[in-house]
Amino acid sequence: MNSTEKQIKMEKVSAKKHLGQHFLKDESIAKDIADTLSLEGYSKILEIGPGMGVLTKYLLDKPTETFVIEIDKESVEYLGVHFPKLENHIISKDFLKYNLNEVFNNEPFAIIGNFPYNISTQIVFKTLEMRDQIPEFAGMFQKEVAQRICEKKGSKVYGILSVLTQAFYEAEYLFTVPPNVFNPPPKVDSGVLRLRRKADYSLPCDEKMFFRVVKTAFQQRRKTLRNSLKTFNFSDNLKLDTIFDLRPEQLTVEQFIAITQKITADGV
Repeated sequence: MNSTEKQIKMEKVSAKKHLGQHFLKDESIAKDIADTLSLEGYSKILEIGPGMGVLTKYLLDKPTETFVIEIDKESVEYLGVHFPKLENHIISKDFLKYNLNEVFNNEPFAIIGNFPYNISTQIVFKTLEMRDQIPEFAGMFQKEVAQRICEKKGSKVYGILSVLTQAFYEAEYLFTVPPNVFNPPPKVDSGVLRLRRKADYSLPCDEKMFFRVVKTAFQQRRKTLRNSLKTFNFSDNLKLDTIFDLRPEQLTVEQFIAITQKITADGV
């Protein structure tokens, strides 16, 4: 097959439901998403799930080096044909399983994307694991997920993802995107957010314990912490602390850190 035939053949990639694909078709929204990145503190960008490159083309205009990671072989072939600038910059792998340092060699990079809905929260958790290398993260989720990540205490959607993300990043909900600008249109609105890593993102408590406390507390979110954290076997003295009268959605990130410090000091 010559290059012209290949070009004709690769006019369009079909969205695959099992990959959670919804291709953005609105150019102005794609440009707005690309422009959410500050480009400060890194010289490389990784786009997750580029599809047919509607966002990619605007990233390639930036004074940074853009890589894309794509699990869909049809998209990989399409990008190779339509974006010569991406030569040697297309990673044909599963983002969740791939060791990104085979490409980034422990250097800092930003993450961006119109994220596949079915793995969006897992993408955030992997970003948190790699936070030492990722100063900035931006992109599109289902609106409900984007709001949950950025939500503050006191809300019904404030949860594990909110607390763990905001322990390390400043989270900002930027704008809402309606279903009709996608092919195929999703059933719900989408939301674009930006995460910027805090200047001091080290936790002043035991990190594993912090994650355990947050996850355990929200698994029984209607109960007070005194009940939901029973498995930590507090001393009688610690049980009297009034902070344990609260339910998890009433606590800030800082209060969860304080609780973790108290439990650790209690000798758990």
